Amino acid sequence: MEDCLFCKIIAGEIPSKKVYEDEQVLAFYDIAPMAPVHILVIPKMHISSAAEITAENSAVVAHIFEVIAKIAADLKLENGFRVVSNCGRDACQSVHHLHFHILAGKQLSEKMD
Repeated sequence: MEDCLFCKIIAGEIPSKKVYEDEQVLAFYDIAPMAPVHILVIPKMHISSAAEITAENSAVVAHIFEVIAKIAADLKLENGFRVVSNCGRDACQSVHHLHFHILAGKQLSEKMD
């Protein structure tokens, strides 16, 4: 998608601090972190949000969660981490490309509002 920020990052048009990359997935540090560890994990295939996950594209989401587990192990996030995906305007989805936030490195709030 030509106007998608994350598609431009995938294409190398916009730099990112990569944590992980394979044929299906890219993970990189968020430029506006909300926790000491804040990593975004995105499919290279453009899917606008969790609302667009289908039987045809859901395998990449399973792979993303495998990658999240690998990143957490590699970064030794033994005290835990949170995985969040915002979907739509009311959930404050700011980039309309499916992405998962890994948040860690401190005690996170129990409240999610």
